[in-house]
Amino acid sequence: MDQRWILHCDCNSFFASVELLEHPELKELPVAVCGSVDDRHGIILAKNEAAKKFGIKTAETVWQAKKKCPQLQFLPPHMSKYRAMSRRINEIYARYTDLVEAFSVDESWLDVTHSYRLFENDPVALADRIRAEVRQETGITISVGVSYTKVFAKLGSDFKKPDATTFLPPQAIPEKVWPLDVGELLFVGRHTRELLQANRIHTIGQLAAAPPEYLEKLLGKMGHQLSDAARGLNDAPVHPVGWHEPPKSVGNGMTFRRDLVSAADIRLGVGVLADSVAARLRRAALYCTAVSVQIKDTDLHSISRQKQLPYATDLEKDIAAAALELITENWPQGKPIRLITVTAMNLTEDEVPAQTEMLKAPPKPDEKRARLERAMDDIRRRHGKGSLLAANVLGNDIGISDGAGGHGDGEEPLPADRPRDL
Repeated sequence: MDQRWILHCDCNSFFASVELLEHPELKELPVAVCGSVDDRHGIILAKNEAAKKFGIKTAETVWQAKKKCPQLQFLPPHMSKYRAMSRRINEIYARYTDLVEAFSVDESWLDVTHSYRLFENDPVALADRIRAEVRQETGITISVGVSYTKVFAKLGSDFKKPDATTFLPPQAIPEKVWPLDVGELLFVGRHTRELLQANRIHTIGQLAAAPPEYLEKLLGKMGHQLSDAARGLNDAPVHPVGWHEPPKSVGNGMTFRRDLVSAADIRLGVGVLADSVAARLRRAALYCTAVSVQIKDTDLHSISRQKQLPYATDLEKDIAAAALELITENWPQGKPIRLITVTAMNLTEDEVPAQTEMLKAPPKPDEKRARLERAMDDIRRRHGKGSLLAANVLGNDIGISDGAGGHGDGEEPLPADRPRDL
């Protein structure tokens, strides 16, 4: 059997690199991409190599970044540009294998086990060739990890940046990977890292040496998966071009231009977010059976709450009602709200009725409302997302644009570490 070879290709400082293609005069200066300070999205989304030297970090506030680097240059984000560039780069990857799995907008795995010999003598040479082609054709640099599992390939892409290839064959793992902090391993988040360290597991090697049954007792199913990942035993496949993981949830969040205080403000914000979520469910032919809300105050403290629904639904009316109920029950009346996220959860392809009392008919979605919302989808598809708006959206001062209403205006990008098989 051929030795398995996986490449993990990671675009360097992706958002900033794309923006700098149009601002070459800023290339050597410290630059960060950030949301609108006026609209209170003032956090760092990306930074270039020059900014990294000043300790600028993703997700810190603009004012924190400016304290570290007063000369820091700011550019606004353009998500449509990043998605377009991501497609171009993945098309380059697809020249060399049909097994190209996007992990996020700027990261992809490639399985070149059976294809690298068509182009180069070894997978490292192919990684170098792909780096050169991406740089030449797009102006974007990438770092590539080459290994025999998806997890180790991703670790490899982080070893050298920017524009570098790192090779991690099986014999190199004990020396190069196992001494690393356990938090470097894919899907070991802050909480899991703290729990492992509290149990004297500080490195990936110590994780690999721990009995799998002990880790499973400590972390549940994830413990066994992380044990396999640390030992290089996981064989999760790289999915083919065009494959998409079925969504586990559909959500939309918005930081408002001003704090929401009144019930009318909250209804407006929740209604627009629920409209977006419901429209995305319908496009995916999915229904949700639970709704969650995240609420953040002006001190950036947040709470999350969720509830089950009496039936599966894809309607804005049902999702908004559940979200408003959660906010009413769990947020003090009149306390300012900076951000709300509404998420549809427990997704299903079927309109599954809830279990009810034996002598009562199961509840059903409002069929008349369902026809109305689908008609609204059709109008927006044909005439644009701003062609049909709720009356209370017009002239609002909380930051909802004319493009709101079912198509994710203000939607935040998916996180790169969304759960999937290891």
